[in-house]
Amino acid sequence: MQFQLPQFIEVEDTIFGPLTFKQFLYLAGGAGLAFICYVYLPIYLAIFPIIGVIALSTLLAFYKYNGRNFVYIVESATKFFFSSKLYLWKQTLAGESKRTVVVKEEKSAPEGINLPRLSASKLKDLTWSLDVQNSPEAEQQNNYGT
Repeated sequence: MQFQLPQFIEVEDTIFGPLTFKQFLYLAGGAGLAFICYVYLPIYLAIFPIIGVIALSTLLAFYKYNGRNFVYIVESATKFFFSSKLYLWKQTLAGESKRTVVVKEEKSAPEGINLPRLSASKLKDLTWSLDVQNSPEAEQQNNYGT
């Protein structure tokens, strides 16, 4: 028995020309709010709110960030700024200030054992000689006897 599964469920239907219902509502609401600003405010005061409303409605209708609609980003930002936050810290008494001083003790070799000291140039020479002796070309030459 075969079942038909719905496909392309993420794609919204376009109702108003190339616009989905949500996009149409965002743009119509933005245009209406811009018109209200234009009617009730003088033009020199209305220009900035009109630009802001048109920009916001366009972003809400069309902009996607990381595959998510802009409305979800605005919703997350609003929840973050207006929700209560819990800050934890380790409380100290007002008169006390705990300051710890870390003293590093040099571990020296036990007496009677002389450890060689490597300088940077000797260490580079040692790594170079190990790299050259263990290189694939050197191993091939050793295997073939040349």
